[in-house]
Amino acid sequence: MPWLRLHPVNRAAQAESVPHSEHRVLSTEHHFPYHASHIIFLLAIICLCFAIPVHAQPDADTTNPFGIVEGFWLPDAACEIGAGWERIIFDWAEHQPDGPEDWNTLNVDARSLEAARECNREVVGIVKHTPQWATDGLVNAGVSRGLYLPIDDPGNLWANFMRRAAAYYAPLGVRRWIIWNEPDITRDTYGFEFEGTVEDYAQLVKVAYLATKEGNPDAIVHLAGTTYWHDVNAGRRLYLDRLLEVLTADPDAAANDTYFDAITLHIYYRTDTVWQIVREMQAVLDSYGLHDKHIWIGETNASPNLDPLWPVERPNWQITLDQQSAFLVQATALGLAAGADHIGVYKFYDWNLTPGAESFGLIRVDETRRPAFTAWQMIAEQFSGVTGGKVVQTETVDVVRLDAGAQQIVVAWARSGLPVQIRIGATDAEGQIGDQYGMMMRVRPLDGSYSVALPGALCNETDGCPVGGAPVILVQSAGEVNVQELTPSGVVDLQFD
Repeated sequence: MPWLRLHPVNRAAQAESVPHSEHRVLSTEHHFPYHASHIIFLLAIICLCFAIPVHAQPDADTTNPFGIVEGFWLPDAACEIGAGWERIIFDWAEHQPDGPEDWNTLNVDARSLEAARECNREVVGIVKHTPQWATDGLVNAGVSRGLYLPIDDPGNLWANFMRRAAAYYAPLGVRRWIIWNEPDITRDTYGFEFEGTVEDYAQLVKVAYLATKEGNPDAIVHLAGTTYWHDVNAGRRLYLDRLLEVLTADPDAAANDTYFDAITLHIYYRTDTVWQIVREMQAVLDSYGLHDKHIWIGETNASPNLDPLWPVERPNWQITLDQQSAFLVQATALGLAAGADHIGVYKFYDWNLTPGAESFGLIRVDETRRPAFTAWQMIAEQFSGVTGGKVVQTETVDVVRLDAGAQQIVVAWARSGLPVQIRIGATDAEGQIGDQYGMMMRVRPLDGSYSVALPGALCNETDGCPVGGAPVILVQSAGEVNVQELTPSGVVDLQFD
């Protein structure tokens, strides 16, 4: 699918409500920024530009790492966006509402699993909610009875469920299981979902891993998504650190891959924290010798409360529709460069909200699409071949170089409210350049480089600059690339980490 037509029609326009902001996307002279529409016209004349498809080509066995949460509500739209995976809740209490003999599979409709398979979208199951009959604690959040019994003991209710679920859903294409959700949120805080201790959660994971592997030897087990900030703001050691201390102390852990295959992160709102959090979590894994564990960003987004079609009043995080899209592109670039394997947006469709309620969806309650739908579609199409990357960051600019086989994708944006001019070295006689919505044009370098104007970010006194300015995306041949920032005092060479 081409990114651009010669007389371009931005897919964001199809997603509705795209503000025609003054995005200075590119200039051929580094002190002469243009409005985006002027740039397209100018490049068409000066650079003999024309529209072409731009694809970071993945290896044949590389899956699409970009996912959505609960795409099954709108299967056609979920197929159209091109996600590689979809997270669905497999609710224990719904599967077995009244006792261990129950098996209510209507909780996850087989038609949803079939729709995902038809679009080459892997279903990732998140398992949570303890049935009332299975716990002496709080319904949904309580520790299950028999959790510390051997997994082949009929009294280990959690083991029985996970074994059965893994075996039942394996032929339906489900092999990835996330064990619970956000156990780092404490009982006195909104979002609390697990009342057990870290030791209880470690046992929950251990039992799930062993039982799931019995039900499906090819099963893959993910630790629950954690929020990071609940620990940091409370002055606690990171939950992952505390959990791994318990898991690695288990005498049988080494023989069982420490009872998990991947960690899961939830990161929201502030672009720069994606790079920070992923690298910190990798450092925690490394400190326990778990270098081979995968990192998934299971949820990320910046909820747009300044959506004219769905306004939300809140004291902080003032986010526009364009900022939501910019955040997704920036978070993806930083996440991939930091070492995340897969990244998912929360959420796909706001199916059950009342007016004024917090809204994260790429699709609104009335099924109209936000511009972020187009941004995520572009990401799924173009970034799937990325195998790693590097970052350079100053007080004023972020530049991410993503490696994608024979190509590289350079993503750059201003970090502050001030516009920035940068120069990116060319690796070939031509490249393609464009914006967060996939508006791409072929360009040729001038004197061996591309001069790029980056618009300043939207900032305020409460939030600072949570999301960088509108990003510019350059796709060119692989190779070492030099980047310079053009400042009033001169040219500054930028070095990638």
